[in-house]
Amino acid sequence: MRAMSKKKPKQHDNTIARNKRARFDYHLEEKFETGLALTGWEVKSLRMGKADISDSYVLMKDGEAFLIGATITPLDTVSTHFVSDPTRTRKLLLHRKELGRILAATQQKGLTCVCTALYWKGHLVKAQIATARGKQAHDKRQSLKEKEWDRQKHRVLRDNVKQ
Repeated sequence: MRAMSKKKPKQHDNTIARNKRARFDYHLEEKFETGLALTGWEVKSLRMGKADISDSYVLMKDGEAFLIGATITPLDTVSTHFVSDPTRTRKLLLHRKELGRILAATQQKGLTCVCTALYWKGHLVKAQIATARGKQAHDKRQSLKEKEWDRQKHRVLRDNVKQ
């Protein structure tokens, strides 16, 4: 009799959108998980993966945090009966202590705050934001060299394993 192999259940990727440009342009320092204040059509569009956060950033105003520049494209079938703004400013839901830490980092240390990812946590949409320090041009070249070197190492290791 053959032993039954136990298959692992498929794990679904909860990520809706990633901001790969943020890692290239900034040194990410402290990360935060935030909620987003969304409308119904936005949630439906996010379920279909219609989000772009590549040009988004976080603005602190009156002790609150807002996500600016994130684009959620409305679905044609959902948004027929009202006008929807795909690039509207969305409020981020954070605790008071977290807001204070972000505000201190952006005002005193001269850092910026960017959105690095949107993802599902249960039935809720969460945003990962990070305080970040801008990279210089030579830093960007260095990170490209490191990335290319890592790829080359993986190719060599993979070829050696096959032989």
